[in-house]
Amino acid sequence: MNMFQIGIIGVVGALLAVQFKGGKPEYGIYMCAAVSILLFACMIDRLEIFVDAVEQMSGYISIDTGYIATMLKMIGVTYIAEFCSAICKDSGYQTIAVQVEIFGKLTILMLGMPVLLALLETIRVFLS
Repeated sequence: MNMFQIGIIGVVGALLAVQFKGGKPEYGIYMCAAVSILLFACMIDRLEIFVDAVEQMSGYISIDTGYIATMLKMIGVTYIAEFCSAICKDSGYQTIAVQVEIFGKLTILMLGMPVLLALLETIRVFLS
């Protein structure tokens, strides 16, 4: 799907959610979640293109594939945390949304630790 189609799906979904919210608020939340999941599924195709491009770039330079895998995991964690947090905020549960965001940030920090330790080890070897 192109960006125009995605935009139309988003706007129509938002308008339907507002319409349903007037009758029963939970239907608006369900509509928002359904449209978000549909857009997420459309985005998966774009992510596959990105992953293929990153793998091709890693073939051009000699870099440990573990670093690229870590970067892709960080991107995935970031998107999932933002996605879940936004749904929680739309539902009116800001406290849960903040907790999801914090957990996502801590997960990214945990994923980045081996890279940081490898960098510090390289600096230590370089300085000695």
